[in-house]
Amino acid sequence: MLNVLLVMVGGFVGAICRFSIGEWISVVEGFPIGTLSVNLAGCFVLGWFLTMVRLRKRKMAGVTLLIGTGFIGSFTTFSTFSVETIKLFQDGNFLIALIYILVSVFVGLLFTFFGYKLASTFGKTDEGETI
Repeated sequence: MLNVLLVMVGGFVGAICRFSIGEWISVVEGFPIGTLSVNLAGCFVLGWFLTMVRLRKRKMAGVTLLIGTGFIGSFTTFSTFSVETIKLFQDGNFLIALIYILVSVFVGLLFTFFGYKLASTFGKTDEGETI
């Protein structure tokens, strides 16, 4: 029951943040920059966070559920990315749709890697040594 509550609380906060950013940064000349922004930020944060958890070598299931599954899971949005991509294709914006797909996938992977590298470079193990 506690696990469900952790995911729920993290999900609530993540969804509110996602909605707020989506309202603040919307579509720029047909390009869904708001969704792209939250998804790329989520890739970076999740890559960093899960690496830090791994480096600490502790059982942090509750924190991982709260932040990783709950917050980041609801903050990022693959379904909105998919719907926006289909809409771009339907509206005849083929180049924008293709750019959106490529940037979302490849830059998302790159941001996840950057988060991992940041945590690996500056993270410390429980023993105090830098990895």
